[in-house]
Amino acid sequence: MSAVRVLRIGAGVEAASLVLLLLNLLTVHAKPLSSLLGPLHGTAYLVVIAATWMLPATASTTSTTSTASTASTASTASTPSTGTRWRALVPGIGGLLVLRRVEKASARPNP
Repeated sequence: MSAVRVLRIGAGVEAASLVLLLLNLLTVHAKPLSSLLGPLHGTAYLVVIAATWMLPATASTTSTTSTASTASTASTASTPSTGTRWRALVPGIGGLLVLRRVEKASARPNP
């Protein structure tokens, strides 16, 4: 299973479980439902973070050339950009933010 597919599943579970947790909190506040959804949401959050770190290089990263001015980008050429990784840390919607950034980056033409 690819990292992007794991990320899509994790992002969906993360967002859906957050919505269900908030609905439960605003309505009946059933303790068994909270006990089930809380750990599910936390696990999905961790899966999204791990899947983001496992993503292959995307178009959002800078490609390297042989010039000395771009030598600093050589270490980031095989990983997602730092901004993508930081977005994964946003609780609740981080996975959706990462997916949007990855899809936008893959839609750009490669130079």
